[in-house]
Amino acid sequence: MAGGYDIDKIVGAHPISLPAGAVVFRPNDDCPGFVVVKRGQIKVSLTSERGREIVLYRVRPGDVCLQTFSCLSRKTPYAAEGRVEEALTGVVLPPALFDRLMAEVPAFRAEVFGAVARRFSEFQYMVETLAFTGLEARLAAALLKLAGGRNQIEATHEAIAIEIGTAREVISRQLHQLAERGLVETSRGRVKILEIEALARLAQPAV
Repeated sequence: MAGGYDIDKIVGAHPISLPAGAVVFRPNDDCPGFVVVKRGQIKVSLTSERGREIVLYRVRPGDVCLQTFSCLSRKTPYAAEGRVEEALTGVVLPPALFDRLMAEVPAFRAEVFGAVARRFSEFQYMVETLAFTGLEARLAAALLKLAGGRNQIEATHEAIAIEIGTAREVISRQLHQLAERGLVETSRGRVKILEIEALARLAQPAV
């Protein structure tokens, strides 16, 4: 986020550097400010009272964390957890500075609102997927997303389950069925995609 201004030269912005695995925020934490991610990635997830976790979204360079935006706009604490997945560098804009930039710097305001709009579109897609797409298609889509163009995923069944908000046992059964069909090959902490095109067709929701 740097259209027409230099985020590093804004007086009052604090640099931030966090290693993978670090917690950025937890439920009920007060918001210390608006995080502008320059490098790295934050995973934002929600955990139910029964302990089931689902990934809501990831914050990468150019993205907005809706949790943070909501907390700053409404002056409320966090409701989800943010954890660093890839070593993070960026800057933090304290609440008062964020409010001032939103009011006085049109380029900053436009970037924030544009990123928020994109994030809401992603949420709409996620809700539609959960409502209208079967588990097998959701799993196929999650595998392709986690693979990121590669044919191998370094992730446990539990981690994959968290991606789509289901139980580890369910993922294990589904992966076993995909393996029997020759689409994937599984081993401890790893899934190898054997038929990317077939998996992509499976990921398409039925109409």
